[in-house]
Amino acid sequence: MKKVLFAPVILAASLAANGVLAAEPAKPAGVPPEMQQMMKVYTPEMRQKVMALSPELKATIVQLHAGHPRRAKETTLRQIMLEILSEYQTIAMAISMDNPEAASDAARRLAGHRIPKGGLLPYFPLNQVNDADLGVLPAMNTAVEGSALKLAEAADAGDMPRAASYLSDIMTGCVACHAKFRSATPGVSANLITAPTK
Repeated sequence: MKKVLFAPVILAASLAANGVLAAEPAKPAGVPPEMQQMMKVYTPEMRQKVMALSPELKATIVQLHAGHPRRAKETTLRQIMLEILSEYQTIAMAISMDNPEAASDAARRLAGHRIPKGGLLPYFPLNQVNDADLGVLPAMNTAVEGSALKLAEAADAGDMPRAASYLSDIMTGCVACHAKFRSATPGVSANLITAPTK
């Protein structure tokens, strides 16, 4: 009787030692824990692209996310971009109305926007999820969010002309990022016949 009970125990121990009965799936080596969590909602193709990124770029992306403690549960990047646009418009309105408090608050909200569902990576074209293309993100982040924080500091100091000077830096960063990563001009459809010219 002891031999009959002993055999299944040995089999279970052997399977557990070899990882067959592990409670959780194996975690991807070299991927920071936050990124592992985000990758749970990625397609297999996206996971493969993320796994191929260098450890340095993975760390950079985690660092970029770390500056944004608010995480969206369902909100997409497009929706967050519209929120950022709204904050930008609020900043411009506040500057034109000489309202430093409103300008500073909106600039800080812009710089501290939420991270979309799944993080930033799944919203990039798959062919651009690589070290070369994504390597520009820190510079673009500095142009947009860094300039927004400088604008907030200038507004806090009551220096509205200096605050206003950062508006173009923010927009330049936005336009550069869109030019690099958006696949087409929003609203343009390849399914429309071009109107005849006169």
